[in-house]
Amino acid sequence: MHTPFAGELLGTLVLILLGDGVVAGVLLHGSKAQNSGWIVITAGWAFAVLAGIFTAIATGSPDAHLNPAVTLGFAVVSGDYSKITTYVPAQLIGAFIGAALVWIQYLPHWAKTEDQGLKLAVFCTGPAIRNAGANLVSEIIGTVALVFIVAAIFSKAVMGGGIPPTLGPYMVGMLVWSIGLSLGGTTGYAINPARDLGPRIAHAVLPIAGKGGSDWGYAWIPVVGPLLGALAAAGLIKAFI
Repeated sequence: MHTPFAGELLGTLVLILLGDGVVAGVLLHGSKAQNSGWIVITAGWAFAVLAGIFTAIATGSPDAHLNPAVTLGFAVVSGDYSKITTYVPAQLIGAFIGAALVWIQYLPHWAKTEDQGLKLAVFCTGPAIRNAGANLVSEIIGTVALVFIVAAIFSKAVMGGGIPPTLGPYMVGMLVWSIGLSLGGTTGYAINPARDLGPRIAHAVLPIAGKGGSDWGYAWIPVVGPLLGALAAAGLIKAFI
């Protein structure tokens, strides 16, 4: 099956499998990557984005959004909202399946890890300092950076200047790495409603050994923040790009 739905689902699945996977490797007890740190996590997520984009393109989605915020932002820019109903459900389903595969991959490590917060952090984001207003603003700023700079990367001014379009996915991966390093320390840089909500649902329903709650009180921030950021980025794109 080679369709935009399949492409977004499989691309987002790969994104979460490798992205949540690197977090699991760093945080879960007994992993060979345990305590390897934030640089490893941000690098792993950057490579996950690259792999997800290639997977999405190869399996039917040339847009390779992998992110409802990106889908919304570019829908506002173009005035064509038709892709939202196809892309967003696929992204959420792919994110859930990817998270479930991470649970399977690290199956013996959940029981060995006593800290319930670390288990939750494998699946979804949380704030370094819990302050709803500040946390929301962090997600908005991070997503504005993502959507606006992605538009800049693929703009005529950049791509028309002789940069091969095939370098685009690598540049997006570098952008996500930069956002993680520079802006991710506040909330864990969800910048993607599907990336946070799909795995958070997986955490809630999977029989993860010794897990705690899924922190639903915070869950609206990594959904609403990125969507608001995407709307702001769309305005900036229309004004400047």
